[in-house]
Amino acid sequence: MWIANLLTGLATLVLFYALLFLLVHSPLFPVKRIKVDGELAHITREQLQYVIKNELKGTFFTLDLNKTRQDFEKLPWVRRVEVRRRWPDKLEVNIEEHKAFARWGSSALLNQYGEKFDAASNEALPVLEGPEGTERLMVEGLVRLSEILKSLNRKPTHLWLSDRRAWRVELDKTLVIEVGREEPLERIGRFVKAYPNSLALLDQPFEYVDLRYPNGFAVRLPQYIPAENRQVEKTVAPVKPLAVKASM
Repeated sequence: MWIANLLTGLATLVLFYALLFLLVHSPLFPVKRIKVDGELAHITREQLQYVIKNELKGTFFTLDLNKTRQDFEKLPWVRRVEVRRRWPDKLEVNIEEHKAFARWGSSALLNQYGEKFDAASNEALPVLEGPEGTERLMVEGLVRLSEILKSLNRKPTHLWLSDRRAWRVELDKTLVIEVGREEPLERIGRFVKAYPNSLALLDQPFEYVDLRYPNGFAVRLPQYIPAENRQVEKTVAPVKPLAVKASM
């Protein structure tokens, strides 16, 4: 009798499993509604509809949420996606877009977290160039540098980091500052403090400043002419730009 009871129990389990399988895969439980949330500035309705029509396969129960998330994350500008089922026939998709913070050379964009992503943008963004793997470091440096330069009403437009971790920055596409490796933010801070009583008083343009001095900085003056040559006519061969050193 116990063998008969065991076989009966197994048959019942198999029948239950078969019914459950048919129920789960039944077309009676389709996904009828898909709600997409998020602040979407770059992702278009057409892109979302393409993913929904061509990538989402299965019923309410069999739809692979992980694959669905990955399908949406393939879209440009998508940073992160969360997908949830809502009984009886609803799918909720929450999308977080990347926010372009800077350009990584000419190959990609960076968000505010230093994450690199591929997308097209016409925004006037600062450009960062450095070794692979330093994206986050450079974004953090750009943020702190921007704060320090606010008092001068100047903005960094290009930032370089060499393989030796030496920094260089361009301000407003007109002035290049050689910062070096040692205490870069402290050097910029001293430069900002000294600027009003030094470079701000010059009556001629300058395009390059070198901060790699322990107690001062050097400035390149393209139009500088030594005092003994100021009376010479302009037909004389042009004088090479000289560097004038200022103390801090």
